[in-house]
Parts: sequence; structure tokens; C-alpha cells
Amino acid sequence: MATITTEMIKELRDKTGGVSVMQCKKALEEAGGDMEKALVIIQRASKSAALKKADRTLGAGVVQSYIHSTGNIGSLVLLSCETDFVSRNEEFKTLARDIAMHVAAADPQYLKTEDIPEADRKKAEEVLAEEIGDKPEDMKAKILEGKLASYFQEKVLLEQPFIKDPERTIGNLVESAIQKFGEKVELTRFVRFTV
Repeated sequence: MATITTEMIKELRDKTGGVSVMQCKKALEEAGGDMEKALVIIQRASKSAALKKADRTLGAGVVQSYIHSTGNIGSLVLLSCETDFVSRNEEFKTLARDIAMHVAAADPQYLKTEDIPEADRKKAEEVLAEEIGDKPEDMKAKILEGKLASYFQEKVLLEQPFIKDPERTIGNLVESAIQKFGEKVELTRFVRFTV
């Protein structure tokens, strides 16, 4: 069995956005000291925690803003949670501000995949279908599906790679927050303004 050091736990904590020390230690022990495996274990635990808390009621939250230094771009984000206790937490507010900064930088069009209008999906499908016209028929559907996913990943906020840590998506950040704060956390709304 590999020896788990405090440095390893700290490194994993930094990579996961501050998941608890005990959860990091447990993941490293389960992964035999392998950092990459431990990251996967924590991400799976975050998804599991999110699913368990999905039906809870959101009763609190925080609105955070970000204005770029040029003053030409700004955004507002509503990050919701269950209790005032979490919404007043500085780490929760920082998360909301980081997401607001991401919105200003990445210019997402939709919050989640389900928000994409059918008309937009059809237009993208038509354009991308032309690009794969010369591919074998049996592969076209799969290629088109992959191209659509890639195209909309750039436009859906929860699917976008986080600008401060491209290894994680905004959705991963929210899932980590659920695990970290122990209650349902949801990115409810966002608005981006530009001159």
C-alpha cells in the first residue's frame, strides 16, 4: 500500500477545488496513491452526491458580478443553494464570482444542453452534415453526433472548460461545490453584458 503524504492530499485538494481533507485522503488510499485515479474517484463521488441532492429545494443563494478591467464586458450570475449558511460562505461567493468571470470571458449562449432551442440544433446539424458529406454512410450519424456535441460544448455554460482550470468544466465546479458544502448547489441564471 502506498504511503499517503500531506503534500499529496494538499495537491489533490487544490486540484478538486477544496474537497475535504478526509475525502481526498480516502480517494488517494482507494487509488493506491495514484493522483489521476484519485481525481476520477472524487469526480464520481461529486456526481453521486449531486444526484442524491437533486430533489432538494433551493431556498438561498448569491448574485455575483464581474466587470472586466476595460469596463466593456460584465456579467451577473445567480448561484443557488439550500441555506443562508452556505450562501454567506466566502468560498461559495468566490465560486459564484469565478463563474461570473468565466461568463464574461467565454460568452456562453445557454446554461445547459436542454436549453438549446430545436431550431438552433437543426441549423447546426444542417451545416455540420455538409462537412461530413464524403464520409461512409454507416459512420455519418456517429460523426455528426460528435461534431454537434463539440460545437455546443463551446456554447453551453455547464459544458465549457473553466477558464482558470481547463481540466474541469463549470458543471464539474458545481458538482464539487455540492460535495464540498453538503447541500444542493445549482447555477440558476446568468447574464452577460457587452458594449
